[in-house]
Amino acid sequence: MSARPARTVTPGGPDELADVVRRAAEDGLRVKAVGTGHSFTAAAATDGVLVRPDRLTGILALDRAAGRVTVAAGTPLRLLNAALARAGLSLTNMGDITAQTAAGAISTGTHGTGRASASIAAQVTALQLVTADGSTLRCSAQENADVFACARIGLGALGVLTSVTFAVEPLFLLTAREEPMPLDRVLAEFDELVAGNEHFEFYWFPHTDNCNTKRNNRSEGPAAPPGLLRGWLDDELLSNGAFKVACSVGRAAPMAIPAIARVSSRALSARTYTDVPYKVFTSPRRVRFVEMEYALPRAAAPAALREVKRMVDASPLRVSFPVEVRTAPADDIALSTASGRDSAYIAVHLYRGTPHQAYFGAVEKIMVAHGGRPHWGKIHSRDAEYLSGAYPRFGEFTALRDRLDPDRVFANDYLRRVLGE
Repeated sequence: MSARPARTVTPGGPDELADVVRRAAEDGLRVKAVGTGHSFTAAAATDGVLVRPDRLTGILALDRAAGRVTVAAGTPLRLLNAALARAGLSLTNMGDITAQTAAGAISTGTHGTGRASASIAAQVTALQLVTADGSTLRCSAQENADVFACARIGLGALGVLTSVTFAVEPLFLLTAREEPMPLDRVLAEFDELVAGNEHFEFYWFPHTDNCNTKRNNRSEGPAAPPGLLRGWLDDELLSNGAFKVACSVGRAAPMAIPAIARVSSRALSARTYTDVPYKVFTSPRRVRFVEMEYALPRAAAPAALREVKRMVDASPLRVSFPVEVRTAPADDIALSTASGRDSAYIAVHLYRGTPHQAYFGAVEKIMVAHGGRPHWGKIHSRDAEYLSGAYPRFGEFTALRDRLDPDRVFANDYLRRVLGE
């Protein structure tokens, strides 16, 4: 996807950004802030004023005693994670990639997996945004609490974030256990695997009965990261280099995909390692893909995945990418995919350039039948009519939007589809 904004700006702080928003409104132009372009939707597209985050970066305040760090909204997560580790601190949980900005990650609901620890947005304790009239609004559970309840996952509809404050804790160690496991066993023991580990996720390889599981739990240490050779072999050669070759072959010759999947699903052997959180939670992702992800009530995940497997097995589809399953506890954010319910996430991918409509459409029907909520930054076809029924607090969000942005300064086609006019 692409956009051709009327002008592009790189403000250096909240005051400059406020002036940008005021001038855009005077000129009758819409305003959208972009992050690193990681979303698969057109959430940040505009033909008006595009705000780039290049100069809105860096740690603004660090309060060890309170366990808080405030960062400029455009700060990339990869830089935040490394800076926190150097300071002996860490986020409690994070996703598996670090390409996004702080604002982009929370605005679209980026999450990892956790039994009791939730998305990145759920770790936000305060934020600041510039609203449609060019004023600056500070929000927390104590200040403008109604805005805070919505703006942590605001889709860019309520204003442009300038800073985000996260809860942090002293740096800790995680031990990761990666282990192949049959799909039937994973699904039969799903509840026990989730309850028995702080962080559990797995990947199922379509056209096979094979999964690769990952369990992350806190450790007293000592640190024992993967050896250089083993780390390169698993994370670069097999998970990226060889996998990219396999995907390329599969795209050129789809009938070979089931055989490739049987080999790929057995390529990674069990391993255990211990390191600081961001080195365990995150992984390099160098193979380009398109993705759709739905959040379901946690109890529905095994049945839904079995339906996906039956659908793939009975269809002519050839799926080269594994299906990823993660979990999150319920949270209190209005448009969080885990809002009000313990959730499981089922994410499907295809190699970039592979037609995805038939596969994603078939999976989406299954997800919708289970009350699924689509990830805001990933491909889906849902609209405001569906989403207003999927989110009990949808009306709360849209009413706040009407108050903060009555003239739709921050609107675009994507927001009109998912939130309505």
